[in-house]
Amino acid sequence: MFAAVTRAVADLLLERLGAARSALEDGDASSAIAEARELYRAFEDGIAAADPEASRRLGLAWLTLNSSAGSRGLLGAGARPADAARFEEALATVSEYIAANFDPETFTPRERMAPLPETVVAAGGEVAVPPVLPPAARMADQEPLPRLVLNFEEQGIDETDLPLVAFGDMLFDSAQIFGDPARSLGIACSTCHNRSDVNRDLFIPGISHQPGAVDVDSALFNHVSNDLRDDPIDIPSLRGVRYTAPYGRDGRFASLRDFSRNVIVGEFGGSEPTPFMLDALVAYMLEFDFLPNSKLGSGGLLTDSASPAARRGEALFRRPFAQMDGRACASCHVPSSNFLDRQAHDIGSVSAAYAGAQSGALDTPTLLGARFTAPYFHDGSLPTLASVVDWFDDRYELGMTEGERSDLTAYLEAVGDADEPYEPFDEYNTPFKLAFEELTTFASTLDLLIPRRDAEHASLLIDTVAADLAADASAMSNLEAKSDVYALATILAEVGEAISAADWTAAEARWSEFKETQADVAERMF
Repeated sequence: MFAAVTRAVADLLLERLGAARSALEDGDASSAIAEARELYRAFEDGIAAADPEASRRLGLAWLTLNSSAGSRGLLGAGARPADAARFEEALATVSEYIAANFDPETFTPRERMAPLPETVVAAGGEVAVPPVLPPAARMADQEPLPRLVLNFEEQGIDETDLPLVAFGDMLFDSAQIFGDPARSLGIACSTCHNRSDVNRDLFIPGISHQPGAVDVDSALFNHVSNDLRDDPIDIPSLRGVRYTAPYGRDGRFASLRDFSRNVIVGEFGGSEPTPFMLDALVAYMLEFDFLPNSKLGSGGLLTDSASPAARRGEALFRRPFAQMDGRACASCHVPSSNFLDRQAHDIGSVSAAYAGAQSGALDTPTLLGARFTAPYFHDGSLPTLASVVDWFDDRYELGMTEGERSDLTAYLEAVGDADEPYEPFDEYNTPFKLAFEELTTFASTLDLLIPRRDAEHASLLIDTVAADLAADASAMSNLEAKSDVYALATILAEVGEAISAADWTAAEARWSEFKETQADVAERMF
């Protein structure tokens, strides 16, 4: 089965390259090259792990295929002739390697059915197989994409003028700060906390009991921190995180800095972050704001935009109940304090770990934006806000009527609502444009790091951004501009090579070239 599937992918990849050659004279080879490049991803990780030099050589060959294929332009405008000689040379580099390594006459017997190059396996070399997630795992961004509200942006400040925040933004999107397997799998802070919110679609079999939940202290990411308990929790939103201390579902971390450090080192097995990294990461997260909601005014009071049912529910929310020791819902979810009290309470939603255990207290969550963070409770056990109201009514025997439960639900939905919860896209404002602008903003911090001769943090940034630029280019719908993005990724990688060699003059020159190239090609990319 391994041999059949590997050959099938290799044969289709080679067929698409042949189709690109046939279309070269017509200036229409780009689509076939793009299809071949997508198929190459099936082998890319194995090649990178087992044959790094070939991986680099093949990467340059793919760039050359794109840049030498030419273009018919649009209605004759912008047409570029193909460079047949360069195209054939790059085509031979890719085709010969794929045929020799993934479509040989026989495959050498192997213990693990990983797509490693046949020449390396046959030579008996020791290869660290890249980690993979089990089938049915999903880590892609959820759709629709949550809107990100940043305090500085709402005030008209450009992130490129905030290098510490921009570097923290990069770290939030970087898998490089974690240890393996998270790093190799491309898992970053933003994988779970998608655009400061929650990735409701994230699911990893074995450590997720349902989408949007994960057991981060299992053996998968860091066996040293494995607590030997199967206890996945619902991923919390980080919107307005500067107001929501303490941190952790049970409030075990007083500061966001300590919480962030534990995520990097304790949960995901990364190296100890530098003080600058923690400063930057915290500076970025402190800019996360709640979603604007016209149904809420100052002090957490409903406005005239709210429905009559929600207004009736507001009164219920503030009503003291004897069954709750004379407290109201608003006693913990304080409206004038972003609907939280920064304390932990045991409401009976956590089963005791052992007889007599007092471990059921959980940090009070905010209700802002809650309409978009279902399911609810620490374990995601309640699917709707209506079920949360029913749970409290049953648990504390409040005796609410059906109408009162409906009104209280309407109030929670109004408090948890938002005017624009999702990122708006159109033909110009595309997901690629969003990603490209984010990555080039990250790169802008080199204006700070290169003059400071900060090799450690500059290299971390380049390792993240150059790879992500190339990955985003592979998904571009504008095939004409793909080669431009790959070229930018290559220039940035060369900045990194110069920094590694301590050649700061060359690094500055290549960085200037990157900025000039970016300015030149930015408009036509979209």
